[in-house]
Amino acid sequence: MAKITIKDDINCFKRAFKIWGEYAPKYWTCAVIMNVLQRVSSYFSLTMSALLLDEISGARDKNRLILFACLTVFGAFTLSVITRVMQMKTDIQDSQNYFRYAKIMFDQNCRLQYEHLENPDVKLLSEKIDANTRTVYGGLMSILYFVPDLTASLTELILSLSLTVAALFAGASGQFTGFLSFINSPLSAAAMLLIIACFSLLTAKLNVVRRSRAEVVRSEISLVNRRFTAYGNLYGEDMTILNLHPIVLDEFKKHLMRPSWLKKSYKIDLEFGAISAPINALLSVIIHLFVAAKVFCGAFGIGSFVLYEGAINRFVNAVNGLASDIAAVRFNTGYLQTTFELFDLPNNMYKGTLAVEKRDDLDYEIEFRDVSFKYPRTDNWVLRHISMKFKIGDKIAIVGENGSGKTTFIKLLCRLYDPTEGQILLNGIDITKYRYDEYMSLFSVVFQDFRLFGFSLGDNVSAEFGHDRERARDCLERAGMGEKLSDLDKKAAEDGKNALDYCLGRQYDIEGIEFSGGEEQKTAIARAIYKESPFVILDEPTASLDPLAEAAVYENFDKISKEHTSVFISHRLSSCRFCERILVFDKGQIAQDGSHDGLYAGEGKYRELWDAQAGYYVKK
Repeated sequence: MAKITIKDDINCFKRAFKIWGEYAPKYWTCAVIMNVLQRVSSYFSLTMSALLLDEISGARDKNRLILFACLTVFGAFTLSVITRVMQMKTDIQDSQNYFRYAKIMFDQNCRLQYEHLENPDVKLLSEKIDANTRTVYGGLMSILYFVPDLTASLTELILSLSLTVAALFAGASGQFTGFLSFINSPLSAAAMLLIIACFSLLTAKLNVVRRSRAEVVRSEISLVNRRFTAYGNLYGEDMTILNLHPIVLDEFKKHLMRPSWLKKSYKIDLEFGAISAPINALLSVIIHLFVAAKVFCGAFGIGSFVLYEGAINRFVNAVNGLASDIAAVRFNTGYLQTTFELFDLPNNMYKGTLAVEKRDDLDYEIEFRDVSFKYPRTDNWVLRHISMKFKIGDKIAIVGENGSGKTTFIKLLCRLYDPTEGQILLNGIDITKYRYDEYMSLFSVVFQDFRLFGFSLGDNVSAEFGHDRERARDCLERAGMGEKLSDLDKKAAEDGKNALDYCLGRQYDIEGIEFSGGEEQKTAIARAIYKESPFVILDEPTASLDPLAEAAVYENFDKISKEHTSVFISHRLSSCRFCERILVFDKGQIAQDGSHDGLYAGEGKYRELWDAQAGYYVKK
């Protein structure tokens, strides 16, 4: 791993600062003002207390005492009210910060091209960023809270420095000899500044060493956090039937109940405390004696003794705090670089400028012209020399063994990937020349690993807010969900709701409904129908359906697809009989192309697959 330079620190900080400036500007405004007010309020109370003590121990002027008392009460009250208001505003803004962070990550993931979403290295990178955030608040979250912390340290530094300088260089009139003469001279101020600087640098260095050692432990914590998440997801039938609980419990105890990282963390804290505590105590004694000597000389009164001693100690703490903040930023750079590694993944998917012609007659033709493809980071060809055409209205089935290239063919058709060689044409024009979003709008797809969301049933079907209820119901009925809709209508009548308003699952609504796997698949098919795209593509559309439901889908196939081009991928060859055209994939190539009767009549891969499946249903 390359060494992180100060330039890296600055560049990463600037970039993170810009991101949060866009997503959370109000939080920073509120937090900075609140931190400044807290420090000002603290020093105001300290200063006014010193003035009161000096007046009581000195002239005891009644009018001045009343004035100081009134200023103290009124000023403290005013600052307290304003600070509390800003604290409330800051807390409100802070409560939304995790969601803002989630929005940042969501926006970045939406920007990634499909290739990255399937890349296991990118998935691992995302998991690492998530673990860094949840375990040690590293990365962007650290910068979010660093800015207010830095503001607090700088405010503390400025206020305490002004009082420290006043204390160090305060002199008394009169003749002094020996040690008191030295205390009353500028040399003592210079000596104290040197002592404070040396002690502060030493403490800052110790902080850096401690943090450096702690970072090693943090990497261990990140791994433990992933294990903890994994253990939390270990449940289900296999756990009970195979009685895996003792194994999991043993692993849980080993890594979580008696973690080695906890002992290491305590050891680091103890070692640091054993060194830093005597240093801080010694510096406090020196400061105390110095300020006491100034009081003895008459440089200032007893009230100022309390003020200046506190100010000098706070100045030391402010220097240490600032050094610690800067060290934290430096160590956080590594986490930021990991985050920006994800953000900087290139999107090389060329997006053309041509508009896709909107045709009322849906006269579109797709052509694969000598298309070959291999996935990024591999040398294996998944598809080789694919050449074929199909037009709107065609009913096509794609069959073949696992790994023959069926799903990859669909991914290229939908332009989730671009061909490694060859071209895909829409009405004679390379699809890369079309606007990406317009070309994608031509396809309604249900993949094997489709997803439904915790939104309402209507929103899931329409994939948009403000859906057309009648149209959504029609699509669900065409997909075979008529009986389920009737049941939901009865339930909705009792609840005073609409059947389409029930949420799927209970992620967002405790009264949400649970669908079976087959019902989910039908809902996904309804979503594809709702989009009314010229091309409807169903990848294993009946995998979760029982035989009767599967037969119903096939019987209603014409109703589902209407005049649109329909492409079915299926392992069940019985589903191919309703299609006019069957493409048989074998080892990344189209081995056969024809109708069921024509392909079965001859010798070839299709008949081999058909007979192999039919054999399961024939008595020996």
